[in-house]
Amino acid sequence: MDSRPPLRSILAIGLLAVFSVWITWRAKTIELGNTHEGRSSQLVGKPAPAFALESLDGQKVSLADYRGKTLVTTFWASWCGPCRMELPVLVKFYNEQHKPDSNFEIVAISVDTETDDARKAAKSLKLPFPVLLDADSHASHDYSVDAIPTMFVIDRGGKVTSSHTGFSMGMDIMLANQLGIKNYSPTTGGSK
Repeated sequence: MDSRPPLRSILAIGLLAVFSVWITWRAKTIELGNTHEGRSSQLVGKPAPAFALESLDGQKVSLADYRGKTLVTTFWASWCGPCRMELPVLVKFYNEQHKPDSNFEIVAISVDTETDDARKAAKSLKLPFPVLLDADSHASHDYSVDAIPTMFVIDRGGKVTSSHTGFSMGMDIMLANQLGIKNYSPTTGGSK
């Protein structure tokens, strides 16, 4: 009796291995934005593209709703590892720095194609700020988002003042500087 596996089995295993390597590489390329990490967007210094997106609670939310406040937008997805590192930092920053009379707001724009995926991730991450849905990728296209997470800071007049792709340690310090929060201390999260 021949104990060698049939040729079809060997080919199937080989194809599966090649596919696994390819899909892992592709996911990491999108997730980490290898070629774009830390790169600033061409939108910096220009008016932010308008958007009108539905939030997880069914409200229509637009860029114009935040006119007069500095708006921090982060594009993310439930399956993105670096996004799951960035969002808790934003949650901590928001919980410690945002007050009812704050002159800034944060919104998380999910590029998940399934609302339930975004909803479950937002719930598990306890996101205190609005989560908007961009399943059709119109907003991410308009903002030229080609890797996630990608964050934009939009000033009170609607102009993009900074952008950052990828997760970086110390992004809360950068954000505090962008928002004009003086003496921000990342260890305590508060101002000194």
